Amino acid sequence: MGMSVSQGCFGYPLSIFFIVINEFCERFSYYGMRAILILYFQRFLGWNDNLGTAIYHTFVALCYLTPVLGALIADSWLGKFKTIVSLSIVYTIGQVIISVSSINDLTDFNHDGTPDNISVHVALSMVGLALIALGTGGIKPCVSAFGGDQFEKGQEKQRNRFFSIFYLAINAGSLLSTIITPMLRVQVCGIHSKQACYPLAFGVPAALMAVSLSVFVIGSGMYKKVQPQGNVMAKVASCVGFAIKNRVRHWSKRFPKREHWLDWANEKYDERLISQIKMVTRVMFLYIPLPMFWALFDQQGSRWTLQATTMSGKIGIMEIQPDQMQTVNAMLIVILVPIMDAVVYPLIAKCGFNFTSLKRMIVGMLLASMAFVAAAIVQVEIEKTLPIFPKGNEVQIKVLNIGNDSMNISFPGTTVTLDQMSQTSEFMTFNADKLTSINISSTESPLTPVTHNFEQGHRHTLLVWAPNNYQVVKDGLNQKPAKGKNGIRFVNTLAESVNVTMDGELYKNVTSHNASEYHFFSSGEKSFTINSPEISQPCRNEFKTRYLEFGSAYTYVITRKGNSCPELMIFGDISPNTVSMALQIPQYFLLTCGEVVFSVTGLEFSYSQAPPNMKSVLQAAWLLTVAVGNFIVLIVAGAGPFSEKWAEYVLFAALLLIVCVIFAIMARFYTYVSPAEVEAQFDMDEKKKYLEEE
Repeated sequence: MGMSVSQGCFGYPLSIFFIVINEFCERFSYYGMRAILILYFQRFLGWNDNLGTAIYHTFVALCYLTPVLGALIADSWLGKFKTIVSLSIVYTIGQVIISVSSINDLTDFNHDGTPDNISVHVALSMVGLALIALGTGGIKPCVSAFGGDQFEKGQEKQRNRFFSIFYLAINAGSLLSTIITPMLRVQVCGIHSKQACYPLAFGVPAALMAVSLSVFVIGSGMYKKVQPQGNVMAKVASCVGFAIKNRVRHWSKRFPKREHWLDWANEKYDERLISQIKMVTRVMFLYIPLPMFWALFDQQGSRWTLQATTMSGKIGIMEIQPDQMQTVNAMLIVILVPIMDAVVYPLIAKCGFNFTSLKRMIVGMLLASMAFVAAAIVQVEIEKTLPIFPKGNEVQIKVLNIGNDSMNISFPGTTVTLDQMSQTSEFMTFNADKLTSINISSTESPLTPVTHNFEQGHRHTLLVWAPNNYQVVKDGLNQKPAKGKNGIRFVNTLAESVNVTMDGELYKNVTSHNASEYHFFSSGEKSFTINSPEISQPCRNEFKTRYLEFGSAYTYVITRKGNSCPELMIFGDISPNTVSMALQIPQYFLLTCGEVVFSVTGLEFSYSQAPPNMKSVLQAAWLLTVAVGNFIVLIVAGAGPFSEKWAEYVLFAALLLIVCVIFAIMARFYTYVSPAEVEAQFDMDEKKKYLEEE
């Protein structure tokens, strides 16, 4: 074993700082790349939502499956140091390839700003992603275990704190990158045509990965490197297989029972290996219930962000977009990890309570479960404010009078009277089969029946402008606008068709007495221009919208003033969100507290309970629980959404609570071991035996 002089700093080996900086850069690189991946799929490669999301989740799941591979290479063949170096090189190459794949000018031979041969870009980015998944996953279990290896016996306290600092570095890296990378993407660059700068946004993570690798290699002389001990996993597998075969062979009453099922391997394998495998299997057994925690945890990126889209982002003077709420998690971690370590745990210890690793993990699960109860309460509050949309065979209709006379419109069971330029206060809901007749009339004129096949489950707007002139428009909005944006459509009452340009979006050819589709805009004030042959010179054609908030929809009616210049009437279709996103903070706080208590402890527990030659393997097993949690979410989400979102949150909270109770019972029967002492005992026994034989 190559021992180098370990230099100290604050009672920590100096090498630790290299490992922490390496982890920070690696996580910055990974999360930075991940933050823009889905946008890259949609906007650059032109994939639809479903394909993009599926590939994205497959990639994330792969990143949690490859650690098993990395652990096997490290513990059996190359050792942790060489594994980290060689897989980091693979990783850096992957990052460079994906940056190259996003260079538009690579295949844009006619310089029109779109790639001529998209399949080249797709192929390159898939190769890049595969290499990244292998790299990031492969080094994950090795880096944390390698860090733990740097501590001597008797430095348990420093080692536990190292896992906290390590976790802090992970989140500081992810926090900074989720803020910085989107800023890089909005820059424009390109040789022949300027556009969103994906090569820069992917290139910065690639450069950081190279930095990360160099920092790690520079520290090479200081590391304490534990040599790999042959192919551990093959030994483990054959030993377990032999024990099971042997147990089955001696099933009858004649044979004396043995204390543990692995003791049936005694005939062929030595005590030391058997005791090591016992340690590993006992920890792995404890891991069985853990994926449920990750299943809840991973929903903050999906379900909770969707919940935020139905809320208002105005918090005091700030405005935040729904997908920025996720940074709350990383920010809280950076604050909470030191507080837990320096304040909370010492206080609990002072009170004389033995807060063991497994007890911490139980508390973490309880907190996560409470977070989902909080999410359910917020959901109930939101649902009180949401508009009612048509379900099943219902049809919703509102009437908008864009003419100059007042009109009467009769529906089955109700009649509405509308003055000029006004609309019904809300949508009226009808059963499609009962919607037999709708008639329009005004004081002088006969009835005009409305003949239209209304689509079930949709909202419609009935535009009327004269007793015998009407137009039915299908709204196409049967839920709140996505991502907290605001829908705006135009109704044209002029004789000729108009074009409207708003914030870079074009409403093309809105014909006379008709409505455009909705286009969607983020919060703020937008300016727009109206172009039509009817608008003469002195009239202004530039207008501003009213201040847009979150999740609203409006109809802007283009009419004429007395001097025949255009003017706008604004009608609300969906009112803006009212529940503030600040209400999500409690659930983020609870979940993050749970994560800090659960996740840091889990890393440290997996390390401290593993025999020296299987440290990476147990780290990989821990990461595997995260992967399984991801799959649970995909299965539950695939099983179909609940009609009530809050019920889904309550279901998850209840599931985790049940799992938590099971885990608490399992933990009750777990006895902590000190692998180092067990090893030392074996060493002594062997020495004794050797001396006796001499």
